[in-house]
Amino acid sequence: MGQFKLTHYPSSRAIDYHEQSLVLKRAIDDRPGEAMTLCNLGTVYGRIGEHHSIQYYERALMVQGVMTGMEGVVLGNLGNAYRSLGGIDRAIQYYERARVILQEIGNRSSEGIALWNMGLMLNQLGDRERAIDSARAALKIFEEIENPNADKVRKQLEQWRNS
Repeated sequence: MGQFKLTHYPSSRAIDYHEQSLVLKRAIDDRPGEAMTLCNLGTVYGRIGEHHSIQYYERALMVQGVMTGMEGVVLGNLGNAYRSLGGIDRAIQYYERARVILQEIGNRSSEGIALWNMGLMLNQLGDRERAIDSARAALKIFEEIENPNADKVRKQLEQWRNS
């Protein structure tokens, strides 16, 4: 791990702290904490555009004892990572896996986000019909839970219908 030198100081500092946390989590055999720290490392690397963020998310999924809800979030993050790399098909697969888990545990907000992200990727693939279906499902959830993302989804749906 510490082999990557970053020029953006706050990110470098965050990575250092997360790596220290990872050592501690492993020393006390805190599996959920280890998985969360790996996920956090993936997020930091992803935000600075490093493609190896995927490796951290995959390692988080492999940690024995990872909580189901966290698994859904990590799968969504993997979808985001693949989307940023142009891996639209892989992104859709991860968003769908995340959606299933998040629906099972009742995490409506994250389920809606997974559906919304999936809709955006389906649209990029040229599958407007499925993109609209996914966005409609996301909108339904966002309206039910009064999530502010509903307006953004509503506007996108209108734009897709009018084009």
